Amino acid sequence: MLDPKLIRSKTKKVAENLAKRDNNFDLGVFLDLEESSRKIQTEIETLRSEKNKLSKQIGSSGLDETSKQQNIEKVNKINDSLKASESDFEKISQEVKKLSLELPNLLDESVPKGKDENDNLEIRNWGEPKEFNFEPKDHTELGEKNGLIDFESASKISGSRFAVMSNDYALLHRALIHFMLDVQTNENGYIEHYVPSIVKSESLVGTGQLPKFAEDQYKIENEEDLYLIPTAEVPLTNLIRESIIDPSQLPMKMAAHTPCYRQEAGSYGQDTRGMIRQHQFEKVELVHIVKPEESYDALEELTSNAESILVKLNLPYRVVVLCSSDTGFSAAKTYDIEVWIPSQEKYREISSCSNCESFQARRMKARYKNEENGQNDYVHTLNGSGLAVGRTFIAILENYQNEDGSVTVPEALRKYMNNKEII
Repeated sequence: MLDPKLIRSKTKKVAENLAKRDNNFDLGVFLDLEESSRKIQTEIETLRSEKNKLSKQIGSSGLDETSKQQNIEKVNKINDSLKASESDFEKISQEVKKLSLELPNLLDESVPKGKDENDNLEIRNWGEPKEFNFEPKDHTELGEKNGLIDFESASKISGSRFAVMSNDYALLHRALIHFMLDVQTNENGYIEHYVPSIVKSESLVGTGQLPKFAEDQYKIENEEDLYLIPTAEVPLTNLIRESIIDPSQLPMKMAAHTPCYRQEAGSYGQDTRGMIRQHQFEKVELVHIVKPEESYDALEELTSNAESILVKLNLPYRVVVLCSSDTGFSAAKTYDIEVWIPSQEKYREISSCSNCESFQARRMKARYKNEENGQNDYVHTLNGSGLAVGRTFIAILENYQNEDGSVTVPEALRKYMNNKEII
């Protein structure tokens, strides 16, 4: 959520940002409604002041009966006007709030202008894609060849875009979760959390998934206000909702492993084969809560922390800064980390690391005590995957595969897999 004062005082800047995002939000309608809301609010305050003044006169012992009756009639008229104005104010305020929740974050000035993912800019890469002396298989072929990934059974149980893993593949998947958490907590300074996988709608509103992306959420049937989480970013970030944080607690670095659930609305026909894009998947999520002046340094740190997993696994990757139209709704700036997938001969996203500045904090009313000005100011929030477990699993199968269909276990994972070297 953006500061209404900023929208009014820097309307041109906001409009330019919307244009840079190729976003069709009608800023003029919003500003007209917001101005009407403020005018009615002023009218209400004036009416209440006049009513209080007349009420005091009515209660005064020095007022004659005729004047008192006249004032009573005036108060009754004011009450009628107040009732009408308050009703109008409530309707317009609700519309202003609805629109304000649909207004995307302002982009940082460093975000490049672009129309889609083809305009994202690579800023660095690490590792060299492996040269195979045989035709590499994709993870689906490898899993089905070994009988360790079962899409058919998953489809019978749950429908499309689910998978069942067994034996050493299930162990590898679990090992990745433990490995990622160990690195982030023991080496990168995160505090591990266990959080709910079911949240109220206000939590999704707080981080920006609602109302804008309602069609992508899994709402629990017969429950008025409960949803499955699309990412641990939601419960982790909402831990600071409606709070004033002591500055000594900042920065906060939180990590959590959770299952994640997404309907993937609008992605029909894209990556429907295999495990690239599923309705249920696992992630180790990283969240930073920081003072505003520290958030862009925190973004670099967060991205580096996510990259460290791929370096330890010796998986080639690159980092791109997302262009304006590809940057998410709540983000001011985002780096995507993309891992090399041999079967596709291209890099695929495995983590998005975003600085949301005060956008989410305003929606959640999350502040800290600013010791420099004595005010309660909004914190800045950041989030990123450290990493998406399923896609890391896919990258290991494909990059570490052998000609006979076996997979060499990366050295960093062997202690988590009973010292297995080959699966």
